Amino acid sequence: MVVFLLGISAACCLGFGFVLQQRAAQRAPLSDFLSFRLLLDLLRMPEWVIGIAAMVAGMVLGALALAHGQISLVEPLTATNLLFAMGLSRWLTGQPLGWSGWAGVAMLALGVTSFIVAGQPSGGGELAGPLRHWVLFGTFVGLAMLLTALAKRLRPTLEATVLALAAGLLYGLQDALTRISGQFVRSGGVAVLLVHWQPYVIVALGLTTLLLVQSAFETAPLRSSLPALTAAQPLAGIACGVGFLGDQLRVTPGALAWQAAGLLAIVIGIVLLGSHPAMPEGPCALRDPHTVDRHAREQAREHARESVEP
Repeated sequence: MVVFLLGISAACCLGFGFVLQQRAAQRAPLSDFLSFRLLLDLLRMPEWVIGIAAMVAGMVLGALALAHGQISLVEPLTATNLLFAMGLSRWLTGQPLGWSGWAGVAMLALGVTSFIVAGQPSGGGELAGPLRHWVLFGTFVGLAMLLTALAKRLRPTLEATVLALAAGLLYGLQDALTRISGQFVRSGGVAVLLVHWQPYVIVALGLTTLLLVQSAFETAPLRSSLPALTAAQPLAGIACGVGFLGDQLRVTPGALAWQAAGLLAIVIGIVLLGSHPAMPEGPCALRDPHTVDRHAREQAREHARESVEP
């Protein structure tokens, strides 16, 4: 119950934080795309700072959940952040849920329940050796780098989706390293973190994913990025948990079928919610993303700003 409450509380903070960040990021200069100057510009926006504070609170609650439970249990719970993002977006836009919204809510909730009940995630499994640890680590980092390089060649909506996928993979890896760091703290105290590499990599991954997410939020509506981010993170986290952290799931044919169905329902629910009209628009509302390049989008945004100035 403690893990459940912490996971849901983390999802609430993350969902609210993502919405506030995107509302601020869509006003940032597109010339700062994938540049750390973007974060400096966003720091001047109170709405973004509040969104970051909410996200940090969510990460802290998520870390506490990981300290008390398996990553294969925590990740599906934090994936429900999209429900809270939808709730805030619906309140801001006044858009009713409709059948697609309620279907997304039902699919996400049933998927999380199915995976947890069928899989019964537990710890105590054999920890993987250094080889498997580094193979999985390198795989996720390498995929994230390839996706980031690919994103620059795509149109804005796909660009945001691919960047969010890369960020989600790194977030899942970050969660796995956070759990390892929590184990170090329980066994040797906080000071022992200084002699291990995981905390330093967590900080590096945090800054990198923050830049990727804000660039995705800046480029296109939230519906183009948040579903991919929310779907990739639990899948990567569960893979790390089972792959090298010793998490155990039931492996009977029936249990595996229900777990697969649960993960599929989670992804479908995320897509349905992420494509809902209640999700706030980004800067692409100012132009046709299929025909206008990045420079023209910046000009369109500046023109829109000037047109509303007295």
